[in-house]
Amino acid sequence: MMRLPSFRLLSPRSMDDVTVALADDPASTRLVAGGTDLLPNMKRRHQSAKTLVSLRRVEALRGIQGDGSSEVRIGAGTTLAEICRSDVVKSAYPGLHEAVSSIASPLLRNMGTLGGNLCLDTRCSYYNQTEEWREAIGYCMKECGDVCWVAPGSSRCWATSSTDAAPLLVALGARVKLDSVRGSRVIPLEDLYADDGIAYLTKERDEILTEVLLPSSDKTKTTYLKLRRRGSIDFPVLGVGVALVQDDAGGVEDVSILLGAVRSQPTRAKAAEDRLRGGALDDDAIAEAAQLARKPAAPLENTDFLARWRGAMVEKFVARALTSLRGR
Repeated sequence: MMRLPSFRLLSPRSMDDVTVALADDPASTRLVAGGTDLLPNMKRRHQSAKTLVSLRRVEALRGIQGDGSSEVRIGAGTTLAEICRSDVVKSAYPGLHEAVSSIASPLLRNMGTLGGNLCLDTRCSYYNQTEEWREAIGYCMKECGDVCWVAPGSSRCWATSSTDAAPLLVALGARVKLDSVRGSRVIPLEDLYADDGIAYLTKERDEILTEVLLPSSDKTKTTYLKLRRRGSIDFPVLGVGVALVQDDAGGVEDVSILLGAVRSQPTRAKAAEDRLRGGALDDDAIAEAAQLARKPAAPLENTDFLARWRGAMVEKFVARALTSLRGR
């Protein structure tokens, strides 16, 4: 049986108390909302903390405000299940509903939060094993070793981003609010991520993600497709989030295509976007954009399925996503 290590647990009710607790010793303190990722990682000794700060009693972190006609605010502590049930999300941001509904299982969505999924630890088939397994082959650089077993000659960690919500939200142009004892700041969600399997978040250690801000959904069509071995539970081995705006004639005014689980951050298919903007969304354009979307995706042998096959699926899934939006 895997057991949690010893730690001190704080359960504040206000955001002020949360930021103060986090600022006291940010290197040894972790925030826990649903705990669906952090606690299993602590049991396997992937992550550690002297202090856990529970966010479950902080009501200010929960709720959905707005109707989609203008900016919508979602508290980072809002559970995934609450987002799945939201009529605003279903009607104004169907792609977000598809993404969140694909996460884990109903029981885990009852516990997991949007903020937790956006800050999800990166994953790798060499890292996400038992401690005995990792010790036997030699710890990798994401832990306390000095080598990446995916690419032993590399100077960086290649663990992959496994959040389902981020690709779709980045495609939408969402922003996030970060709070600390030093104040608040709002940044594009895309800027929260770095292409590094270890330092995959750009926020400071004493900052907490408190809100997700979604732009008006007017004229924007969205979808999210996910590749995984099973129809539930599994993390993505590929996620495709697309946001599309068309003119009255069906031409592409704007489009964002984000790929998940192919690198250490949600990855933008910029060449594919450029190919589509200002033109017709016909079969030829979709096929060419799908081919271009495969280029920034460089899957490695660090998760389920063969990397070459996962790369081929990028093209298939992007084409499928664009075709589905054209028909909506």
